[in-house]
Amino acid sequence: MAERTKTGVPAGELAAEFAGTLILILFGIGVVAQVAAAEIGDHDSIAWAWGLGVTLGVYVAARISGAHLNPAVTLSLAVFREFPWRKVAPYAAAQTLGAFVAALIVRWNYSEVLAKADPGHTIKTQGVFSTLPGNGSLPVGTWGAFRDQVIGTAILLFVIKAVTDVRNAPPLANLAPFIIGLLVVAIGMAFGTDAGYAINPARDFGPRLASYLTGYGSAWRDQHGDLYFWVPIVGPLIGGVLGAGLYKVLIGRFLPAEAPPSSQPEPEHETAGDPTHG
Repeated sequence: MAERTKTGVPAGELAAEFAGTLILILFGIGVVAQVAAAEIGDHDSIAWAWGLGVTLGVYVAARISGAHLNPAVTLSLAVFREFPWRKVAPYAAAQTLGAFVAALIVRWNYSEVLAKADPGHTIKTQGVFSTLPGNGSLPVGTWGAFRDQVIGTAILLFVIKAVTDVRNAPPLANLAPFIIGLLVVAIGMAFGTDAGYAINPARDFGPRLASYLTGYGSAWRDQHGDLYFWVPIVGPLIGGVLGAGLYKVLIGRFLPAEAPPSSQPEPEHETAGDPTHG
Protein backbone atom coordinates (compact mmCIF):
# COMPACT_ATOMS: atom_id res chain seq x y z
CA MET A 1 0.00 0.00 0.00
CA ALA A 2 1.43 3.38 -1.01
CA GLU A 3 2.46 5.71 1.82
CA ARG A 4 0.16 8.72 1.88
CA THR A 5 0.60 12.22 3.22
CA LYS A 6 -1.94 14.14 5.30
CA THR A 7 -3.39 15.44 2.04
CA GLY A 8 -4.20 11.88 0.95
CA VAL A 9 -1.76 12.10 -1.98
CA PRO A 10 0.82 9.28 -2.15
CA ALA A 11 4.12 10.50 -0.72
CA GLY A 12 5.99 9.02 -3.67
CA GLU A 13 4.15 11.25 -6.13
CA LEU A 14 5.01 14.39 -4.19
CA ALA A 15 8.61 13.25 -3.77
CA ALA A 16 8.84 12.67 -7.53
CA GLU A 17 7.42 16.12 -8.34
CA PHE A 18 9.86 17.67 -5.87
CA ALA A 19 12.85 15.76 -7.27
CA GLY A 20 11.96 16.26 -10.92
CA THR A 21 11.48 20.00 -10.47
CA LEU A 22 14.69 20.17 -8.43
CA ILE A 23 16.67 18.65 -11.31
CA LEU A 24 14.99 20.95 -13.85
CA ILE A 25 15.80 24.10 -11.87
CA LEU A 26 19.35 23.06 -10.99
CA PHE A 27 20.22 23.03 -14.69
CA GLY A 28 18.04 26.03 -15.59
CA ILE A 29 19.08 28.44 -12.87
CA GLY A 30 22.62 27.11 -12.95
CA VAL A 31 23.16 27.95 -16.61
CA VAL A 32 21.76 31.47 -16.17
CA ALA A 33 24.12 32.04 -13.23
CA GLN A 34 27.03 30.85 -15.36
CA VAL A 35 26.14 33.13 -18.27
CA ALA A 36 25.07 36.23 -16.33
CA ALA A 37 27.63 36.20 -13.53
CA ALA A 38 30.63 34.42 -15.06
CA GLU A 39 30.03 35.38 -18.72
CA ILE A 40 30.48 31.78 -19.83
CA GLY A 41 27.96 30.90 -22.54
CA ASP A 42 25.18 32.83 -24.24
CA HIS A 43 21.46 32.82 -24.99
CA ASP A 44 21.67 29.54 -26.89
CA SER A 45 23.40 27.73 -24.04
CA ILE A 46 20.65 28.99 -21.73
CA ALA A 47 17.91 27.70 -24.04
CA TRP A 48 19.56 24.32 -24.45
CA ALA A 49 20.30 23.84 -20.76
CA TRP A 50 16.72 24.64 -19.81
CA GLY A 51 15.44 22.19 -22.40
CA LEU A 52 17.81 19.47 -21.22
CA GLY A 53 16.84 20.21 -17.64
CA VAL A 54 13.20 19.63 -18.55
CA THR A 55 14.05 16.35 -20.30
CA LEU A 56 16.07 15.05 -17.36
CA GLY A 57 13.49 16.20 -14.80
CA VAL A 58 10.71 14.43 -16.68
CA TYR A 59 12.73 11.22 -16.88
CA VAL A 60 13.31 11.42 -13.11
CA ALA A 61 9.64 11.75 -12.16
CA ALA A 62 7.54 10.38 -15.01
CA ARG A 63 7.02 6.83 -13.77
CA ILE A 64 5.84 7.82 -10.32
CA SER A 65 3.96 11.11 -10.69
CA GLY A 66 3.60 11.77 -14.40
CA ALA A 67 6.25 14.52 -14.19
CA HIS A 68 4.12 17.63 -14.36
CA LEU A 69 6.90 19.76 -12.79
CA ASN A 70 4.72 22.82 -13.38
CA PRO A 71 1.54 24.02 -11.63
CA ALA A 72 0.23 25.24 -15.01
CA VAL A 73 0.36 21.66 -16.28
CA THR A 74 -1.25 20.26 -13.13
CA LEU A 75 -4.06 22.84 -13.15
CA SER A 76 -4.75 22.39 -16.85
CA LEU A 77 -5.10 18.63 -16.49
CA ALA A 78 -7.46 19.08 -13.54
CA VAL A 79 -9.63 21.62 -15.38
CA PHE A 80 -10.25 19.11 -18.15
CA ARG A 81 -10.84 16.21 -15.74
CA GLU A 82 -7.62 14.41 -16.50
CA PHE A 83 -6.21 14.79 -12.99
CA PRO A 84 -7.85 14.81 -9.52
CA TRP A 85 -8.48 18.27 -8.10
CA ARG A 86 -7.47 17.09 -4.61
CA LYS A 87 -3.91 16.60 -5.87
CA VAL A 88 -3.50 20.01 -7.49
CA ALA A 89 -2.41 22.02 -4.42
CA PRO A 90 -0.07 19.30 -3.05
CA TYR A 91 1.56 18.85 -6.47
CA ALA A 92 2.01 22.63 -6.88
CA ALA A 93 3.52 22.86 -3.38
CA ALA A 94 5.97 20.02 -4.10
CA GLN A 95 6.97 21.60 -7.42
CA THR A 96 7.50 25.01 -5.84
CA LEU A 97 9.51 23.52 -2.98
CA GLY A 98 11.71 21.66 -5.46
CA ALA A 99 12.36 24.89 -7.36
CA PHE A 100 13.06 26.76 -4.11
CA VAL A 101 15.61 24.21 -2.87
CA ALA A 102 17.31 24.04 -6.27
CA ALA A 103 17.66 27.83 -6.32
CA LEU A 104 19.19 27.80 -2.83
CA ILE A 105 21.76 25.24 -4.01
CA VAL A 106 22.66 27.35 -7.05
CA ARG A 107 22.76 30.50 -4.92
CA TRP A 108 25.17 28.83 -2.52
CA ASN A 109 27.32 27.25 -5.22
CA TYR A 110 27.66 30.51 -7.18
CA SER A 111 27.90 32.77 -4.13
CA GLU A 112 31.45 33.98 -4.83
CA VAL A 113 30.83 34.54 -8.54
CA LEU A 114 27.57 36.40 -7.92
CA ALA A 115 29.20 38.57 -5.25
CA LYS A 116 31.98 39.55 -7.64
CA ALA A 117 29.62 40.31 -10.53
CA ASP A 118 27.05 42.13 -8.39
CA PRO A 119 28.22 42.90 -4.82
CA GLY A 120 24.93 44.54 -3.89
CA HIS A 121 22.79 41.65 -5.16
CA THR A 122 20.69 43.99 -7.27
CA ILE A 123 18.48 43.74 -10.31
CA LYS A 124 21.68 43.20 -12.32
CA THR A 125 21.79 39.51 -11.35
CA GLN A 126 18.23 39.07 -10.10
CA GLY A 127 17.43 37.58 -13.50
CA VAL A 128 19.57 34.58 -12.58
CA PHE A 129 16.75 33.43 -10.32
CA SER A 130 13.53 34.92 -11.62
CA THR A 131 12.25 36.51 -14.79
CA LEU A 132 11.89 40.19 -15.70
CA PRO A 133 9.93 41.99 -18.41
CA GLY A 134 12.00 42.57 -21.51
CA ASN A 135 14.77 40.49 -19.94
CA GLY A 136 15.56 43.49 -17.77
CA SER A 137 16.60 45.90 -20.52
CA LEU A 138 14.08 45.94 -23.38
CA PRO A 139 10.96 48.17 -23.52
CA VAL A 140 8.39 45.63 -22.36
CA GLY A 141 6.04 46.45 -19.49
CA THR A 142 4.00 44.41 -17.05
CA TRP A 143 1.08 43.74 -19.37
CA GLY A 144 3.28 42.96 -22.35
CA ALA A 145 5.04 40.36 -20.21
CA PHE A 146 1.68 39.03 -18.99
CA ARG A 147 0.51 38.60 -22.60
CA ASP A 148 3.75 36.82 -23.40
CA GLN A 149 3.35 34.38 -20.51
CA VAL A 150 -0.19 33.50 -21.55
CA ILE A 151 0.91 32.85 -25.14
CA GLY A 152 4.09 30.95 -24.25
CA THR A 153 2.37 28.63 -21.76
CA ALA A 154 -0.53 28.05 -24.16
CA ILE A 155 1.99 26.85 -26.76
CA LEU A 156 3.65 24.65 -24.12
CA LEU A 157 0.42 22.91 -23.08
CA PHE A 158 -0.93 22.61 -26.62
CA VAL A 159 2.15 20.73 -27.78
CA ILE A 160 2.51 18.70 -24.57
CA LYS A 161 -1.04 17.43 -25.06
CA ALA A 162 -0.27 16.53 -28.67
CA VAL A 163 2.92 14.71 -27.70
CA THR A 164 1.38 12.73 -24.83
CA ASP A 165 -2.04 11.91 -26.34
CA VAL A 166 -1.87 8.18 -27.16
CA ARG A 167 -4.74 8.61 -29.63
CA ASN A 168 -2.57 10.93 -31.71
CA ALA A 169 0.92 9.96 -32.97
CA PRO A 170 3.03 10.25 -29.77
CA PRO A 171 6.78 9.63 -29.74
CA LEU A 172 7.57 5.97 -29.13
CA ALA A 173 10.31 4.26 -27.11
CA ASN A 174 9.93 6.69 -24.19
CA LEU A 175 11.05 9.68 -26.26
CA ALA A 176 8.28 12.04 -25.11
CA PRO A 177 10.50 13.70 -22.42
CA PHE A 178 13.13 14.42 -25.07
CA ILE A 179 10.56 16.00 -27.38
CA ILE A 180 9.14 18.08 -24.53
CA GLY A 181 12.65 19.28 -23.77
CA LEU A 182 13.06 20.33 -27.42
CA LEU A 183 9.73 22.15 -27.13
CA VAL A 184 11.11 24.23 -24.25
CA VAL A 185 14.27 24.96 -26.23
CA ALA A 186 12.10 26.15 -29.12
CA ILE A 187 9.97 28.36 -26.86
CA GLY A 188 13.12 29.87 -25.38
CA MET A 189 14.55 30.62 -28.81
CA ALA A 190 11.32 32.03 -30.24
CA PHE A 191 9.50 33.53 -27.23
CA GLY A 192 12.25 34.42 -24.76
CA THR A 193 12.42 38.17 -25.29
CA ASP A 194 9.36 39.69 -23.66
CA ALA A 195 9.42 37.93 -20.29
CA GLY A 196 12.18 35.32 -20.13
CA TYR A 197 9.81 32.38 -20.83
CA ALA A 198 9.10 31.34 -17.25
CA ILE A 199 5.95 29.48 -18.44
CA ASN A 200 5.87 27.84 -15.01
CA PRO A 201 4.74 29.44 -11.73
CA ALA A 202 6.91 27.13 -9.59
CA ARG A 203 9.98 27.82 -11.71
CA ASP A 204 9.66 31.54 -11.05
CA PHE A 205 8.19 31.86 -7.56
CA GLY A 206 10.40 29.28 -5.82
CA PRO A 207 13.71 30.81 -6.99
CA ARG A 208 12.34 34.34 -6.51
CA LEU A 209 11.60 33.56 -2.87
CA ALA A 210 15.02 31.93 -2.47
CA SER A 211 16.76 34.99 -3.88
CA TYR A 212 14.76 37.33 -1.64
CA LEU A 213 15.72 35.33 1.46
CA THR A 214 19.41 35.40 0.48
CA GLY A 215 19.93 39.09 -0.14
CA TYR A 216 17.97 40.20 -3.21
CA GLY A 217 15.70 42.75 -1.60
CA SER A 218 14.15 43.85 -4.89
CA ALA A 219 13.14 40.33 -5.91
CA TRP A 220 9.39 41.00 -5.99
CA ARG A 221 9.68 43.98 -8.32
CA ASP A 222 10.92 44.52 -11.87
CA GLN A 223 13.56 46.94 -13.12
CA HIS A 224 10.92 49.71 -13.23
CA GLY A 225 10.04 49.26 -9.57
CA ASP A 226 6.64 47.74 -10.37
CA LEU A 227 5.33 44.75 -8.41
CA TYR A 228 5.95 41.96 -10.89
CA PHE A 229 6.13 38.57 -9.14
CA TRP A 230 2.48 37.76 -9.92
CA VAL A 231 2.92 37.93 -13.72
CA PRO A 232 4.82 34.61 -14.15
CA ILE A 233 2.30 32.97 -11.82
CA VAL A 234 -1.06 34.15 -13.16
CA GLY A 235 -0.07 34.34 -16.84
CA PRO A 236 1.07 30.69 -17.09
CA LEU A 237 -1.96 29.39 -15.17
CA ILE A 238 -4.30 31.10 -17.64
CA GLY A 239 -2.18 30.21 -20.67
CA GLY A 240 -1.92 26.55 -19.71
CA VAL A 241 -5.69 26.11 -19.49
CA LEU A 242 -6.09 28.02 -22.76
CA GLY A 243 -3.54 25.84 -24.58
CA ALA A 244 -4.95 22.57 -23.29
CA GLY A 245 -8.45 23.72 -24.22
CA LEU A 246 -7.40 24.70 -27.73
CA TYR A 247 -5.83 21.29 -28.23
CA LYS A 248 -9.10 19.62 -27.30
CA VAL A 249 -11.10 21.87 -29.64
CA LEU A 250 -8.76 21.80 -32.63
CA ILE A 251 -7.26 18.30 -32.42
CA GLY A 252 -8.48 16.13 -29.58
CA ARG A 253 -12.14 16.00 -30.52
CA PHE A 254 -11.31 14.76 -34.01
CA LEU A 255 -9.15 11.85 -32.85
CA PRO A 256 -10.54 8.31 -32.39
CA ALA A 257 -11.93 7.49 -28.97
CA GLU A 258 -9.25 4.86 -28.40
CA ALA A 259 -5.58 4.66 -29.25
CA PRO A 260 -4.64 2.65 -32.34
CA PRO A 261 -3.23 -0.84 -31.59
CA SER A 262 0.31 0.24 -32.55
CA SER A 263 0.43 2.94 -29.88
CA GLN A 264 2.18 2.49 -26.58
CA PRO A 265 -0.03 1.54 -23.63
CA GLU A 266 -1.21 4.53 -21.66
CA PRO A 267 0.99 5.13 -18.59
CA GLU A 268 -0.31 4.90 -15.07
CA HIS A 269 -0.08 8.68 -14.68
CA GLU A 270 -0.74 11.50 -17.08
CA THR A 271 2.79 12.25 -18.28
CA ALA A 272 3.17 15.91 -19.07
CA GLY A 273 6.47 17.40 -18.19
CA ASP A 274 7.15 21.01 -17.65
CA PRO A 275 8.47 23.10 -17.56
CA THR A 276 9.80 25.12 -18.00
CA HIS A 277 12.36 27.47 -17.99
CA GLY A 278 12.64 30.19 -17.68
